Amino acid sequence: MRILIADDEPAIRRTTRIAIETAGHSAAEAPNGLRALKSLEEENFDAVLLDLKLGADDGLEVLAKMLKAQPSLAVVMFTAYANIATAVEAMRRGAFDFIPKPFTPDQIRAVLAKIEKARVLETRVKSLESELSREAPPIDLDSTEPSTQRALAIAFKAAETPASILLLGPSGTGKSVLAREIHRRSAQRDAPFVTVSCPSLSRELLEAELFGHVRGSFTGAVTDAFGKVAAAEGGTLFLDEIGELALEIQPRLLRLLQEREYERVGENKSRRANVRVIAATNRSLLDEVKAGRFREDLYYRLNVISVVLPGLNERPGDLARYAENYRRFFAARLSKKISTFSPAVQSAFAGYRWPGNLRELRNVIERATILASGEQIELCDLPEEFGIPADPAIAVGARVTLDALEAEHLRRILAVSRNLDDAARTLGIDPATLYRKRQKLGLL
Repeated sequence: MRILIADDEPAIRRTTRIAIETAGHSAAEAPNGLRALKSLEEENFDAVLLDLKLGADDGLEVLAKMLKAQPSLAVVMFTAYANIATAVEAMRRGAFDFIPKPFTPDQIRAVLAKIEKARVLETRVKSLESELSREAPPIDLDSTEPSTQRALAIAFKAAETPASILLLGPSGTGKSVLAREIHRRSAQRDAPFVTVSCPSLSRELLEAELFGHVRGSFTGAVTDAFGKVAAAEGGTLFLDEIGELALEIQPRLLRLLQEREYERVGENKSRRANVRVIAATNRSLLDEVKAGRFREDLYYRLNVISVVLPGLNERPGDLARYAENYRRFFAARLSKKISTFSPAVQSAFAGYRWPGNLRELRNVIERATILASGEQIELCDLPEEFGIPADPAIAVGARVTLDALEAEHLRRILAVSRNLDDAARTLGIDPATLYRKRQKLGLL
């Protein structure tokens, strides 16, 4: 690494330089704050060793100027006037570490090793983020649909506040993606974003995962654990599928929201929590309240700001753009020269109900890109339910025959049903009648 030593004592600069160079790094020196800042302008440094009393200059003020110019710079403060208050203040202002004078060469080498380790971890994180970006399509939160535009405007305005946010909408509409974007736009953006999947565990295990537990509080609790609330300290706690949260846990969540307090399982000590809560569900919480499965007071506490994400079938203006984004992504990822969708595919997409929403659209296009043999995606590359494209011209009130209207309705119901029995239940007829209608209308 390239290290800048900013100290007004020549002897300190000399001994520090020797310690740096024997550790395999290179060093430059600056006798005052002005020269140190000038050196940063002229040359790239990985770290700075900065004296708190730099002649007539205040080291904390120099620290602030350095970090303003290079926010990621690792600055280590050292001084003969060391005390706890000074150390805390230096770290609060962004110092990487703090070393009191007199120090030994081993202390210098140790802090340089710590900086190197942090840089390696930072590089690994950036590498992983780059890999993830190649594995997932780019996030698109734009919309041409007024209802979706209004929903996103509410979400992004609320992001700037500490208010709880409730995200509503069918599965696959991008609620978890929106939750992360709200966090990214919030004052908590530099703190953790922690997800809890409410239906993923039993009531006992979910309670322990959420609030933490002490050793011996239940079978399998062999050590203490702090839980997701503590992990999200200062950041955002995202409760996915909150509508499936066990009724027994709901009072504890209500207390967390109202009083910002909680206890670990098996512990009587109350702990403070500084977390922003975002919850999401594909259920109607009001219906859950009426059915006695969700607390009314918790519902109103969560529902400070509610954002409803419409299903993809309610966003026809966005469908083509999302499909095109996915096509470009998967074509590049799979190294295939696929430039467009055939007209038949575009017609099939426009007439389909998309019960799985964006998640289903992504899966359909990934599959089609894998199977496509030419330069465009064809109808034969799509799943079976797209085999007969829906005719958007056939709709209730259109000048078409009852047989044509019935046939189109049957096509669409069959496309979104798990099986024939499921389709028959939706249509309110028995499977035998459905079979006869399909035979009559040529849908077999």
